[in-house]
Amino acid sequence: MAGPIAKAGHVAPRTRRRQGSSPLFRTALLLALVLTSALAVIAGRSALIFKGAQGSAPVATQIAMSGLQPGACMSFAPTAGRSGKTVFLDPGHGGLDPGVVGATAGVQVLEKDLTLAVATRLTVMLRADGYRVVMSRIADSSVAKLSASDSISGALTASAVHRDLVTRAACANAAGASVLLSIHFDAFDDSSVGGTETFYDPARTFASQSKRLATALQGALVTALGSSDRGVWADDQLAAPALTPSGSTYGHLIELGPTAAGWVDNPSRMPGALVEPLFLTNPDEAKLAAAVSGQARIAGALRTGLEQYFTGT
Repeated sequence: MAGPIAKAGHVAPRTRRRQGSSPLFRTALLLALVLTSALAVIAGRSALIFKGAQGSAPVATQIAMSGLQPGACMSFAPTAGRSGKTVFLDPGHGGLDPGVVGATAGVQVLEKDLTLAVATRLTVMLRADGYRVVMSRIADSSVAKLSASDSISGALTASAVHRDLVTRAACANAAGASVLLSIHFDAFDDSSVGGTETFYDPARTFASQSKRLATALQGALVTALGSSDRGVWADDQLAAPALTPSGSTYGHLIELGPTAAGWVDNPSRMPGALVEPLFLTNPDEAKLAAAVSGQARIAGALRTGLEQYFTGT
C-alpha cells in the first residue's frame, strides 16, 4: 500500500511502520510513472485469461455504473458449482498510480502490477470454487473514468485518487458482494523491514465479521509465506500521511468505510479487509512477490482465508 489509503494523522505511529516516504522513495515513485516494467507486461497478459474464445460470449461483464473505465468493475460467473456468494476483489492502485515501487535483482517491481497478478490468479481459483467474483479492474488502469485534469505532470491529483477509491467501494456495493478484499503490498524506508499485516474497520455494524475475515486472511498468508506476523489491525490505528487535509480527520481506509459526509457518503456495505502480504521495499520479499510461484502462494492463501471465513472453520 502506498500513500493515499489511510488517513489517521492523529494516531501515534506504530513501531517500524512506514510513516511517509524519503525523498529517494518519492523520486522512485515519480520515475515509475514514466518507466515501463516487465511486470506490467506480465500482469497485462495475465488478464487475457478472462477473454472468451473468438465468437464466444465474453467471460466477464461490466457492472452497470456510470463513470467507469473500460475493464473496471467486471463480473465473473463461477465456473463450477454455485455458492450463491460474491467476492469483490480490488487489486490496489493502477494506471498513473503505481503504488509502492520496489526492486529485486535490479528489476523494478510496481505494486499495481503485483496486486493485479495476484487478484487475477485468485479470481480463477474462486470461480472454480463456485463463487461469483467481481474485480475492480482487470487491466493497468484506474477504476473511475478520469480526465486530463485529474493528473499533474503524470501523477494523479489527490481528488482523483479519492474519487477512484470511492468508486471501488461503489462497485462492491453495486455487485452485491458478500465480502470485500482489497489487495496491496507494503513499504518502509528501512529495507530490512518485512512481514504480513491485514486491516479491517472497527466502526461498522459488521465490524466483528470484518475482523474475523481479516484474521482468517492474515493467518493463511503467514502460514503460506512463512512471513513475519505483523498482526491484524483496526484501520484507525494505521499511521500514514493523509490524502488531503479533509481526509486527515476521517481516520479510516476509504474502501472499508464508515460514512463521513462529503468524504465517504456511500461506504461499502459488506465485511471487508485490506491485506498487505509482503514489503516490496524488502529485496527478499519483493523477489518472492514478483515470482509467479510467490503470486500463486499469495493467491492460494487468500483463497484459504476466504474459505475459512465463509465456512466458519
